[in-house]
Amino acid sequence: MVDTSPQANARYHELLRRMQPENRLEAAVRLSQAVREMALAGIRERHPAADEQELRVRLTVRLYGRECARRLFGNVPEDAT
Repeated sequence: MVDTSPQANARYHELLRRMQPENRLEAAVRLSQAVREMALAGIRERHPAADEQELRVRLTVRLYGRECARRLFGNVPEDAT
């Protein structure tokens, strides 16, 4: 799905090109953290009784896949997506 006009997209990329590399990296880190926080909030909403360990497992499944979570944590809930 594309909901951004070509002009806005071009402007966004121009602004990125003008940024100093360390500022681009900082922005990328902030965006990555925001994605993790939103994913975790969604998991908490769907599984309000989950403890911190279960939340970590479910977040790992969401971000890195079931096999990675299984290698890191062993047990992975069947409904973790």
